[in-house]
Amino acid sequence: MSDLSVAVLADIHGNRWALEAVLEDIRRRGITDMVNLGDCLYGPLDPTGTAGMLLELDMPTVRGNEDRILLDDPGRHPDSPSLPFVQARLRPEHLRWLRALPLTTVFQEIFLLCHGTPESDHEYLAREVIATSCRLLSPAAIALKLARTAQPAVLFGHDHLPALLSLPDGRLLVNPGSVGLPAYRDDLPFPHAMEAGSHHARYSIVTRAQAGFAVEHVAVAYDWESAATVAESNGRPDWAIALRSGRVF
Repeated sequence: MSDLSVAVLADIHGNRWALEAVLEDIRRRGITDMVNLGDCLYGPLDPTGTAGMLLELDMPTVRGNEDRILLDDPGRHPDSPSLPFVQARLRPEHLRWLRALPLTTVFQEIFLLCHGTPESDHEYLAREVIATSCRLLSPAAIALKLARTAQPAVLFGHDHLPALLSLPDGRLLVNPGSVGLPAYRDDLPFPHAMEAGSHHARYSIVTRAQAGFAVEHVAVAYDWESAATVAESNGRPDWAIALRSGRVF
């Protein structure tokens, strides 16, 4: 069995500055295989530039919930204030690409790629939000969500927090964290916040070797101040705070 290293990206959210830095780091390491776990363009940053880069890279990509809503009427999503901003900047080729994204895909027969869970692009795979907190699910509860998954490794995103989890049956789960948005608030199913705690752009490297899987979570410095300034100019001071600090306050 030959070694296979894959760079895993997720939750870019139109942050071209962060994506450029991550891609440069991947190139520096000599990694040629990359996958993308969705939520690619939504946000008050640079959806056009980000889309152009992703279409040129043509890496295996799955659909995130905020990829899906870009194809909807903005009136259906009043809680997504940057939706009109992004939609106004997407070109026909970007929309065609978004429409073609699958909910899941398999890479190299080893990795199952999904954004949330294999059944839903908006449900957290490994975490549960309750009235008082957001907590990690038990291995049994996570396994139930993967009952139809046969691959030995599952790559997922959506909650923006890097994670490496194992199940009793030996399967490995990897969340690379977010390339482009290190913190956010959400109101559903209860108000909660996800915070990586720093402004870095994040991705993961997963290597399959003879002895098993090895995982490296990578945090990359980039010009986060430029991204935060653009977010402010586009009416999202909340994003600017998150981009500068990795926190929601």
